[in-house]
Amino acid sequence: MIQKLLLLLMLGVLGYNVSVAQSSDELKRQQAAIQDEINQLKKQITEAQKNTKAGLGQLNLIKNQIALREKSIRNISAQIDNIQKDISSSNGEIVQLEKDVAQLKQEYAKSVVYAYKNRNNYDFLNFIFSAPSVNDALKRIEYLKSYRKHRELQSEALQEKQSLLKDKIASLEKVKLEKDEILKKQETEKNSLLGERKEKDAIVASLRGREKELNTELKKKQDADKRLKSAINAAINREVKLAQEEARKKEELAKKNNAANNNKPNNTTTTTTKPATTNTSASVFESTPEALALSGNFEGNKGKMRWPLDQATVKVPFGIYNVEGTKLQGNNPGLTFETVKNGAVKAIFEGVVSSVFEIEGQWAIMIKHGKYFTVYSGLSTSSVAVGDKVTGGKVLGTAGTNADGNGEIEFLIYEERKNVNPGLWLNKR
Repeated sequence: MIQKLLLLLMLGVLGYNVSVAQSSDELKRQQAAIQDEINQLKKQITEAQKNTKAGLGQLNLIKNQIALREKSIRNISAQIDNIQKDISSSNGEIVQLEKDVAQLKQEYAKSVVYAYKNRNNYDFLNFIFSAPSVNDALKRIEYLKSYRKHRELQSEALQEKQSLLKDKIASLEKVKLEKDEILKKQETEKNSLLGERKEKDAIVASLRGREKELNTELKKKQDADKRLKSAINAAINREVKLAQEEARKKEELAKKNNAANNNKPNNTTTTTTKPATTNTSASVFESTPEALALSGNFEGNKGKMRWPLDQATVKVPFGIYNVEGTKLQGNNPGLTFETVKNGAVKAIFEGVVSSVFEIEGQWAIMIKHGKYFTVYSGLSTSSVAVGDKVTGGKVLGTAGTNADGNGEIEFLIYEERKNVNPGLWLNKR
């Protein structure tokens, strides 16, 4: 009985520790991933700071770093909570173990005293031979064996409890040291956060001083965005007309084949080909199995696609945005990426180049992926032509240069004529 209780106690302790360990291990993995992201951002910020002007790209970088730092601090706090729960649980277990050890010692001491008082072999023999019957004598022998076994179990249980208590105390001390280390790390992270917030405030102050300059830049961007969207819509409309014309030709050919089959003489049986019909629920761009499969593959990789640049930061996010510290506001149709000068621009997914056109002296490339289109605008050079089949990672050209001397492109995604958020389709760096 004592062994069973001891086993259940040990299993309960082990189960709790495994549960906490799994949770702690997951938090540590998350912390390592966060730290990797922070380190990457540090490199990008260092590169961006080589520019004498503090721009929107730098502001977004430092804001991203602050968000990651806050995430890191929350993660560390969760680790501390886990450790504190472990410490509280361990303290409770130690108190219970100490009680168990004291009780076992007391019971074992009684057994030893009793055994000492009855250590004479004559007493044992007298106890057996004084039985009224043979059966009773055998029962008394079994009782003495059980009693001896009970004492052995008491000794083993006491030793195991003492060992468990010793291990638990040592484990508790180790956990306390770990908590101290994590608390120091949390303090370091908080100090880093304060420094980054000051850095952000300095950039915001710089942008506030450049508000007129930035306003001119943003208005120029808005005008360029309008021309880009107009050119994209025109290109997609051309693609729609081409797809519709192709579908019409297929339908006419099917009708001619049917008419020819019906007019053949001496035919006792006639095979009729069903004319092609327009499926109103499907996209005009998915009229072939290949195009339909490409759309499906594109959709299936949502959130996992490569970035169009190897080294890049989001200078302006998708949709409505405000420039912190100023009254400036804009509405971006895609993502504005800032990169190194002459950075290589790459296709994010396989497809076919459907259009290459010029916007204000820079190139824009549109690639068709079934019913989806990706657009890479603001390129200084283009290395592809209409009709080229490209794979993910294929170099399309080089990024143009912005007013601050860095590389910059506009990246957009369309689902047919619908402008969608590219950030939802790219992987999380």
